[in-house]
Amino acid sequence: MSHDMFPSASRELSDKREQLTPDATAAFKAFSKAAFADGALPAKMKELIAVAVAHVTQCPYCIRGHTAGALRKGATEQEIMEAIWVASEMRAGAAYAHSNLALDAMNEYAARHPAKG
Repeated sequence: MSHDMFPSASRELSDKREQLTPDATAAFKAFSKAAFADGALPAKMKELIAVAVAHVTQCPYCIRGHTAGALRKGATEQEIMEAIWVASEMRAGAAYAHSNLALDAMNEYAARHPAKG
């Protein structure tokens, strides 16, 4: 990662965050542990979901961390890439679906400003 934009995660930064906000840090760690525990969805699937979401939110830390987590939970490289493609389709699909807003705005504009001629 580019250190200028995204400093590498380090023990020093993690310790500083915990020192500044110990209660919030502990609550976040507990929440994260619970969210990624085996449940109705197995932990491996949760990590694959996290990989996909990380690509949509474009968080480099999450991409790296959850890709490694998915591999640790037994995901294959192919499963990880398929999860990324699902995320890509959802991101593109959202732009496609939201084009209805632009089409509606164009229709509203045309109704208020009829073409002359």
